[in-house]
Amino acid sequence: MEMALAEAQLAGAIGEVPIGAVIELDGRIVGRGHNRREISNDPTTHAEMIAIRQTAEALNSWRLLDTTLYVTLEPCVMCMGAIILARIPRLVFACRDPRAGAVGSIYDFSRDERFNHRVAVDEGVLGQECSALLSGFFRQLRAQKKPKNQTTEKI
Repeated sequence: MEMALAEAQLAGAIGEVPIGAVIELDGRIVGRGHNRREISNDPTTHAEMIAIRQTAEALNSWRLLDTTLYVTLEPCVMCMGAIILARIPRLVFACRDPRAGAVGSIYDFSRDERFNHRVAVDEGVLGQECSALLSGFFRQLRAQKKPKNQTTEKI
């Protein structure tokens, strides 16, 4: 998860929402990514999607069997769909996303028996650190958008 957090910090440094992901296989990182939606103007360039694409290319397979995906924020519907389709057996995420989370916050795709693949889930790993990174990013973003406090003199 520390490597996913480092990816999230890279995203924040370039003005993206600081979310990072890494995919591990047999103790080595085979894919990594961080949010790039603003830079790419592509709504599908979430950290998880980039890491999944990179891993599929590295393994020369769309079936990412025996891998573990570590991500700093609970995946959304799109990312959980990709996780299921890629047959990723294990997901570890740091903190919940109450607005878009698809691993229990809004939906729970990981346990939905209608899908042909189940995902084992662990949550809360480095949760406070990842949550603080996200909160700090949005706090700073709001402060930048807030108009400067100007005093006007009445005559």
